[in-house]
Amino acid sequence: MTTVILIIHIIISISIVGLVLMQRSEGGGLGIGGGNNFMSARGTADFLTRATTFLAIAFFCTSILLAMIAGYGKKTNSIVDEVSQEVIEDNNNKDTKPAVPTD
Repeated sequence: MTTVILIIHIIISISIVGLVLMQRSEGGGLGIGGGNNFMSARGTADFLTRATTFLAIAFFCTSILLAMIAGYGKKTNSIVDEVSQEVIEDNNNKDTKPAVPTD
């Protein structure tokens, strides 16, 4: 299952790179910059923008899914719990007799 999601994630990543490289360099494809062509007809740019948005959403979803799968089944312990457990074990292992100085 992880391998399939990872392969899909890689394909999405490569597709995002390709779509971003195909967009105009002025920033018009993303709706940023290009003051003179703010309200011009951009059929290709709209398609590229929508495709990039869709792939970005898919990229984040697969990233979250892979992170959830990677963390599934791992026991999460707090450092405070570990230290308190060590203190309890140390107290149980100590001798109950007081130490007597031999000097």
